Amino acid sequence: MDGKPLVALISAVRASIPPTLEAFASAFPDAEPWNIVDDRLLEDATDQGGLTPHLELRMQRLIDHALTEGAAGVLLTCSLYAPVAHEAAADAGVPVLAPDDAVFMAVRDQGYQSVLLVSSAEGPLADSVARLRAFVAAGVEVHGALAAEAAPAARAGDIDALTAAIAAAVRSSASGFDAVVLGQYSLAPAAARLAAELKLPVLAGPQYAAERLHTLITKDKP
Repeated sequence: MDGKPLVALISAVRASIPPTLEAFASAFPDAEPWNIVDDRLLEDATDQGGLTPHLELRMQRLIDHALTEGAAGVLLTCSLYAPVAHEAAADAGVPVLAPDDAVFMAVRDQGYQSVLLVSSAEGPLADSVARLRAFVAAGVEVHGALAAEAAPAARAGDIDALTAAIAAAVRSSASGFDAVVLGQYSLAPAAARLAAELKLPVLAGPQYAAERLHTLITKDKP
């Protein structure tokens, strides 16, 4: 791998992979991305009513596999499993990021007063809104919007339909927010088009996560 830092990308949805790789190509081109996929993780969590101890252990085993094989950093791309990343990070010895750690930092630090977080399913929406509210505390007002039609569009790679579904969800929400946050990596391919169409900043997790890992992994290198 020519000395490139190996970065493990652990995904539960295959549609999350292309935007993540695109973000690394832009923000951390010196990294060697390694895709680790368990495409039952999200379905099983949905079937079981959320994260269970067994599912948390399953994700932890994937993180352990990445670390054992020499990953210089680990990024989870499924927001529902963020708590597992936080727990693993304490003892990993290398950066282990939840998918929205870096984008939540941007929401907090870029001066927004009110944001609208969009997801394509109710469970991830409720989870992400709750975690973002806890992260920003009283500093930023956080609203949520469901874009159910975005899920099939993301799976099909139909950027036009994906953009239309998210834009419709944003427009049907209460006004007054000054930025849109895409709560799932699978929605990220629509970010640029949405920003142009909505005339609002649109924050997508993959780019911020790639930038954050670049900083953390290369900070001590000359």
